[in-house]
Amino acid sequence: MNKLLTQIVAIAKHAGQAIMEVYANPVNAVMTKSDNSPLTQADLASDRVISAGLKQLGLGWPVLSEESAQIDYEQRKDWKRFWLVDPLDGTKEFVKRNGEFTVNIALIENGVPVLGVVYAPVPDVCYFGDRVIGAFKNRGSSVAHPISVKQHIAGEAIKIVASRSHSDTRTQALLEKLGDHECISMGSSLKLCLVAEGAAHFYPRLGPTMEWDTAAAHAVVNAAGGVVHDCNGEALEYNKPDLHNTEFFVFAATDQSMATVIKDFYE
Repeated sequence: MNKLLTQIVAIAKHAGQAIMEVYANPVNAVMTKSDNSPLTQADLASDRVISAGLKQLGLGWPVLSEESAQIDYEQRKDWKRFWLVDPLDGTKEFVKRNGEFTVNIALIENGVPVLGVVYAPVPDVCYFGDRVIGAFKNRGSSVAHPISVKQHIAGEAIKIVASRSHSDTRTQALLEKLGDHECISMGSSLKLCLVAEGAAHFYPRLGPTMEWDTAAAHAVVNAAGGVVHDCNGEALEYNKPDLHNTEFFVFAATDQSMATVIKDFYE
């Protein structure tokens, strides 16, 4: 594993430890942000650890975090390389105490996620990868092993990963078009990672998300041989003016059947 990726994994795991210190004390108050989404002391503790860790690397690349999203587009529009961070992805899952939340750190180059680390502190599982060495997963102190997407084979049930906290009628309509399928419920960016490791074939997201929700896992999916595409078959772009993602779909890059279903769904 290259040195930079090793360093980011270490930072993500350190942030996960800070989250777990808060998670161990369920009486900690949950705050509400201006958009009515939840914010916990764990979000803030993780953000501090990540900010300090990235600064210590001495690379000088700017950091855009969910907790610093007020940085104006005029200030960041010329960033060629920057860190995109979600210090606690799946805050609702954190509040529900189901363990399905992650630390997300991505490196963005010219609007493309080229390196990503997704760390789930409760199961102590880390997904990471970059465009050069590929994608990997490890649990605890075990040796990391390579992962790759799995293309759906005709005749078998399509394994679809769905949100634990979000569901809608349009997604259900899309699933009906897929025919024989089984759903795997999961929270946070772990949904993309299940596709990256081949545990699921397809993840459709027709609800709202922000760039920091997907960037790190997007990099892992790319490194594992998958794609994160919009309805037009184009990859999600990062550092847009409003930082909102379009609807997107995650599947193996070679899986034309999924691409066809998506095209038919929008026609």
